[in-house]
Order: sequence, then structure tokens, then C-alpha cells
Amino acid sequence: MFLVTLLRIGGAAASIYMLLCIVRIFMTWLPDMIPGVAGDFVVKTTEPYLGFFRRFSFLVIGNMDLSPIAALAVLSGFSRALTIASQSSLTIGILLALFLDVIWGPVGFLISFFAIAIGARIVAYLAHLNSLHPVWRTVDAMINPVLFKLKRLVYRDRIVNYMQGLVTGLLMLVALRFGLGFVITLISRFLRTF
Repeated sequence: MFLVTLLRIGGAAASIYMLLCIVRIFMTWLPDMIPGVAGDFVVKTTEPYLGFFRRFSFLVIGNMDLSPIAALAVLSGFSRALTIASQSSLTIGILLALFLDVIWGPVGFLISFFAIAIGARIVAYLAHLNSLHPVWRTVDAMINPVLFKLKRLVYRDRIVNYMQGLVTGLLMLVALRFGLGFVITLISRFLRTF
């Protein structure tokens, strides 16, 4: 009974810490969001953890720093593991399934995010919206590194027009998202049986 209570407290603490990390992430966008002692507390409490993930260079794609997503995914997985352990027996299979879910969560999110951004860019292109607008220049800066890699896989060194590259990238990302999602779900279900 004591262990179950301890696991529940640990799961709740991980969830509360995750909320503090989310507040800290918003504070980087809006520095004056929480002024004074409360803001200092959030920074001092969360910065060592979030800073740990900033050391991994593969979490930076172009101008996008994905380390906060990785940090939140790990906290979420840890919280879920503690919650499941407090409610039932935690087996090796369930731990492996949780680990797989923690990895797939941010990866699936990123694939979906880039697919939506490319889809929005296609709509803007077809609607003849101003491509030099700062919004579309920002979107292009985000999606172009991904598009170049995807186009290189399909077309090698052939030159293709912009719209063809966008459509190809979107189709590949949608197929990847649903294909990998299906496979990950099957593997996760299988692992939970052990």
C-alpha cells in the first residue's frame, strides 16, 4: 500500500513538474508573463532539466529547437509509467511499450506538424497568396530542409518544380505518419501482452 501511494505521489509530482516546464516554455516566448519571485522560481526549477535536452544537437532542425518537446515527452512517459505502476503490475512489456510511446509521441507530432505546414503552404500557393509575406517565409524556412531531404529520396538529383515538391513531401509525410503509427500501435499492443 505504501509503494502504491509513493508511485501515485511520484506520478502527480511528474505531472506538476511538466506543467511548470510548459509555463517555462511559454515564458521564453513572453518574458514578462510571470514577473518577480514566481518567475524566478519557475526558471530555477525547470532550467536544469530543460537545459539537459538542449545539449542534443539532433533536436535542432534549422531554426527549430525541438528539445522542449523531447523534455516534455520524457516527463509524460515517466508520469504515465508511475501511474500505470500504481494501478497494476508493471511488466517489462508494458515498460517497453511506454518507452516506444514516449519516442513515437514527439516523432508522430513532428511528422503531423510538418505535414500540416506543407498542406497550408500548398493552399497558400494555389490561392496565389503573397509568398514574400513574413508568415510564408517563416513556413518556408521551416519546411524547406524537410522538403529537400524528402525530394532527394524520391527524385535524387532531378530538378522538380515547387508545387510538385510540396505535394510529394505532403504525400510522403502522410504515408509515413499513418504507416508508422499503425506499426507502432501493433508493436505496442504486442509488448503489453508480456
